[in-house]
Amino acid sequence: MKYSLAGLCLALPLSALAAEPVARAAAPVVGSSVGGQLTQLVLGLLLVVGLIFVLAWVMRRMQRIGPGNGQVIEMIGARALGPRDRLVLVQVGGEQILLGITPGRITPLHVLKNPVNVDTPTPATPEFAQRLMELLGKDQKDKK
Repeated sequence: MKYSLAGLCLALPLSALAAEPVARAAAPVVGSSVGGQLTQLVLGLLLVVGLIFVLAWVMRRMQRIGPGNGQVIEMIGARALGPRDRLVLVQVGGEQILLGITPGRITPLHVLKNPVNVDTPTPATPEFAQRLMELLGKDQKDKK
């Protein structure tokens, strides 16, 4: 097959013209898509930050559920001595230890021979709430 010079010249510009619209369509228009790109960037950032918070929450929940949930060390009580110093009574197994806690140090102060029995306090009766309900009840009775 022989190609004529006219056929080659005619075929070349048509292929060049056919590729030109594809190149124009593939090139992004800078002026109109800046807002879209910024929106996409902000949404992507919010998605990543949200994913970090969700994973942190899941990890915290998994640590509570895990096999090491049997607490061996239990805090019995605490007393503030100053803005940054505290006394803490902890129970480890059957032994109670009084700890002094400062910003840079935790010091065991005393190991109690006889453990302190701490009764769980009964919740205080909500006297204010009861009194408020009585007053509101009386007000509603007076309005009827």
